[in-house]
Amino acid sequence: MTLPAALTPARRVLLAGALLALLAAGGWTVLHAHTGAAPAPATPAAKPAPIYELAGTDVATVGSGALAVQLQLSGSLVPVAQATVKSKVSGIVHESALREGTQVQAGQVLARVDQADLRARVTQQQAALEEAQARLAMADKNERNGRALLAQNYISQTAYDANANAVDLARAAVKAAGAQLELARIALEDSVIRAPIAGIVSRRHVQPGEKLAPDMPVCTIVSLDELTLEAQVPTSDIPRIRVGQQVRFHVDGYAGRTFAGKVARINPTTQEGSRAMLVYVTVANGDGALRGGMFAKGSITTENTAELPLVPVAAVRKDGGRDVVYKVAGDRVVAQPVTLGLTSEDDGVAAVTAGLAAGENVLVTKLDGVKPGARVKLPAAVRTAAAAGNTVGG
Repeated sequence: MTLPAALTPARRVLLAGALLALLAAGGWTVLHAHTGAAPAPATPAAKPAPIYELAGTDVATVGSGALAVQLQLSGSLVPVAQATVKSKVSGIVHESALREGTQVQAGQVLARVDQADLRARVTQQQAALEEAQARLAMADKNERNGRALLAQNYISQTAYDANANAVDLARAAVKAAGAQLELARIALEDSVIRAPIAGIVSRRHVQPGEKLAPDMPVCTIVSLDELTLEAQVPTSDIPRIRVGQQVRFHVDGYAGRTFAGKVARINPTTQEGSRAMLVYVTVANGDGALRGGMFAKGSITTENTAELPLVPVAAVRKDGGRDVVYKVAGDRVVAQPVTLGLTSEDDGVAAVTAGLAAGENVLVTKLDGVKPGARVKLPAAVRTAAAAGNTVGG
């Protein structure tokens, strides 16, 4: 820009200063106008993480208890002590008043056989013994006389030896007659048939007036104080069974009652025509409620644990070869490694030896999107139980 020549030097200086001021003000205005026309873009707000609301079937609370693994079994009850009483003598049954179901004591009379012939035989054998004793007395007397005659050389040594031998024969005859008399007396005593054990008459085989022969059954007695449950168990399960294991079972007619027993013996061979072995369970029956032949169904406790946290098997997952559960800690899902002990497939639970405590909540359902770190909301029932200190599910 050129200033007019007609201006004085002072005016030129003033005019030049004004122009410079205007140029400076215009530059400042333009600079700030450009700066306000291009503001920095705003950063968008972060989207909040979703919260998954769990249903009552999705979560379970870890319980606590002793876990037992059981093996199912069934079989029949058999009395441990039973006896079929048989006759030792022949004769007509003179008395047999007992009936089936009658309680008897050991030594009680069950039946009597007619004793007329047996008494006559005792008398006969008594007479035979007395005759043998008389012959022995005569032989002794002859032997003493022979000894005196031999000393005086009135008889030969051979004659004396004959007398001495007669004494030995007479003495043997006395022993034989005494034995026959004892047998006759035993037969007379056996004509009274007595109970060998205490129990209940389960069957009477003869009636009064019938003819008995030796070894013929008279009645059957069973004792119900102790029974044996004979149960067939598949050979694949036999390694799990040991003597002394606890058994619990039920029988028809006692639906509300549980009976107990212990494994006493295991048959070493399989049953004919099957792949099963007999396991014998001893059952005490002090009140006599159980009877022989009853069918029982129950289970053997093959393993058990101490009091431990119990987690549903459905809650256990595999993560890199280790067992984990998805635990709800606060409002977050956490992958919690656990060490499992005994597992009961029948009950659907496993004992936890490390990693969990009773009262903690775990997921039992695999939900899409619910992974470790996800936010969740527990069902109202679980929150209420947790506040009260109770366990739900598990």
